[in-house]
Amino acid sequence: MKTIETDIEHYKDLLKRYIETQDEQSLYGAEQISKSFIKNNILPEDIVNLHIQALAELFPDLSKELKMSMKFLLETMISYGLALQEFQTLREKQLELKSEIEVAAGMQRTLLGTSKPAIEGLDIGVVSIPAHQMNGDYHHFIKGEDGTLGVALADVVGKGIPAALCMSMIKYSMDSFKEEMMQPESILESLNRVVERNVDPSMFITMIYAQYLPDKNLLRYASAGHEPGFIYHKKEDRFEEMETKGLVLGVTGNTTYQRYERKIEPGDMVILLTDGVTECREGDRFIETEELLEVIKSYSHLPAQDMVDQVYKYFERMQHFELRDDFTLIILQKDV
Repeated sequence: MKTIETDIEHYKDLLKRYIETQDEQSLYGAEQISKSFIKNNILPEDIVNLHIQALAELFPDLSKELKMSMKFLLETMISYGLALQEFQTLREKQLELKSEIEVAAGMQRTLLGTSKPAIEGLDIGVVSIPAHQMNGDYHHFIKGEDGTLGVALADVVGKGIPAALCMSMIKYSMDSFKEEMMQPESILESLNRVVERNVDPSMFITMIYAQYLPDKNLLRYASAGHEPGFIYHKKEDRFEEMETKGLVLGVTGNTTYQRYERKIEPGDMVILLTDGVTECREGDRFIETEELLEVIKSYSHLPAQDMVDQVYKYFERMQHFELRDDFTLIILQKDV
């Protein structure tokens, strides 16, 4: 308390000296007192009130107009102080939330991490970039004991921490399935029941599950309302849109899903993606499907991982390095 009283008297002396001499030393002294005021949690309106009292002592004959102006300043600083306290409280909560989200994002990367398996005769490329800290897209590779490759790709209609929790549930549900259940339609039907029972009705999950059988050169897949993928037939030099009929996960518990099959020849590519790829924009213009496929084809001479990386960089530059949605692209290319 004695320190505050000393600072008040010092402030009055400095104010008097500055008014009389306008010397720089007084201004330097005021700067030091300001630091002391901050240290002792003196509010801005208290400093203004101190200034008013000091002026009244030094100049008892101040004009009415000047006194009223100082009163107006005092009321303004009271409102300012309240607003500043609210801002600081909100800022602290924002920083706390940001820290929690960073921790959650790190846990998500750990929990949902997956590695590309080595499949003879197949080159795999994948890129998955979140638009924000939390990724609403999910992808997972599963290598069967018989050498088959399972590829899961999902997108939560909704973002942030709730989406991350949904994806964790999907991942650990898949890990619990026995290998004989890993048929695409069976996977989606099982996951649909899990989602229907455990996810809020306002959230939906789209998903495609594909299974590649190297010994038969065969791709099997089923879709739950997911973005259609594409198959590039090298011999015919054409892209085929993959049929993807199927209800999104979680609408009704007894939904069934249709399985599709396609032959994969040497040089062919299977392209799986989320809507963050197909809905890339140049200004206000959404890209056309043909443009996306031409970009992919232009990099098709590269290894699959380099291919997806270059496609991502192309659309990242187009959008001035600001993703509007999570971007996930998977390419499976059969060796020639």
